[in-house]
Amino acid sequence: MASPGVERGPLAGVHVLDLSRVLAGPYCTMILGDLGADVIKIEQPNGGDDTRSWGPPFMTTPEGRESAYFLSTNRNKRSVVIDLKDPGERVFLEGLVRWADVIVENFRPGVMERLDLGDEQLQRLNPGLVRLSISGFGDDGPESSRVGYDHILQAEGGLMSITGAPGGPMVKVGVPIADITAGLYGVIGILAGLIERVGSGRGQRVSTSLLAGQIALHVFQGARYLVAGEVPGLSGNQHPTVSPYGVFEAHDGSLVIAVGNEAIWERFAPLVAIEPRDERFATNALRLAHTRELNELMTSALSQRDVASWLRDLSSAGVPAGRVKRLDEVYSDPQVRQQNLVWSAPHTTLGTIELPGSPLRFGRSPVSLRFAPPTFGEHTDEVRGEFDASGVDARANLRGPSDTSSPRTIRSD
Repeated sequence: MASPGVERGPLAGVHVLDLSRVLAGPYCTMILGDLGADVIKIEQPNGGDDTRSWGPPFMTTPEGRESAYFLSTNRNKRSVVIDLKDPGERVFLEGLVRWADVIVENFRPGVMERLDLGDEQLQRLNPGLVRLSISGFGDDGPESSRVGYDHILQAEGGLMSITGAPGGPMVKVGVPIADITAGLYGVIGILAGLIERVGSGRGQRVSTSLLAGQIALHVFQGARYLVAGEVPGLSGNQHPTVSPYGVFEAHDGSLVIAVGNEAIWERFAPLVAIEPRDERFATNALRLAHTRELNELMTSALSQRDVASWLRDLSSAGVPAGRVKRLDEVYSDPQVRQQNLVWSAPHTTLGTIELPGSPLRFGRSPVSLRFAPPTFGEHTDEVRGEFDASGVDARANLRGPSDTSSPRTIRSD
């Protein structure tokens, strides 16, 4: 149940059937849940979502243990255990399909068809259903059957080839960025599909992949190759096309300085005892050509003082800069707390827990943590009870084939 008195989010009334697992799909459906959608997460009987066993860290409870990884992407959902291969579950499953506005899955291509949940079958059951498929390498093509995990796609999608210090080893991003990006593009696709349905009255298939998301992230680096024929390499903590823009060392730690245009350069250079119109550094192109010399001069000046004093002077001069922070410093930052970027909620077995909050804020509609990530199968009886309570003609009380516009509910929140 939603918490008493909680206002309805912008996606209130939208029903999401989540067949996904691990990260890309669950991240997508978590965002929809944050926005107010009613998300039912289907988990297999043999332990559920893979990430329930990913750790440490695990938090021990009298009932077992909870994985921090699972908790990170599964709030605002109800967990229901169903064996998708069990014929005895077919009526229940089809009822949920009829109830849903959106279905999300990240099986390999062909698995949904083997479960008799292919596009034709889903469209027959619910013509208004928006069906999101997230795969590793795409729906079709010579590598469509490959299993796609985040690190593999960071490698094969080219992101690792541009991440790391020059002359050193290439590295992956510190979060599962391929999964996250696919999940975000999945949300965009779902929202576009729901808007299109308002006019057409019909749902449709939407698909994306971890590979596609990585290509989308290339932005200017991709254009460097496709337009200019340059193959980007490792640029480390310095921007490859803007200078100075990167990480620099002060007396007691690291800071990032971003000189994004010539006006900022004019204000910044005197702070580090450099003549702005020095013929080596007078334009961005010249600064890039003389990066080593420029960085040596900057390092010599910056190392004389601590980060805090530099940030004060840089701010006074209108030069964008920031401290390099650890996560403990981030989550204790007053700005982060004031922006409601840390959410808390009572978990069934862990008590009150904190999680990273949503980055979205609306003028009227709330975005909130309505309920904590579920324990395995926590809502199975609840949802089955709602289904059973609707009687023999449950399908008519959920969503009939002719009803493709306004959402209906199994229950009222």
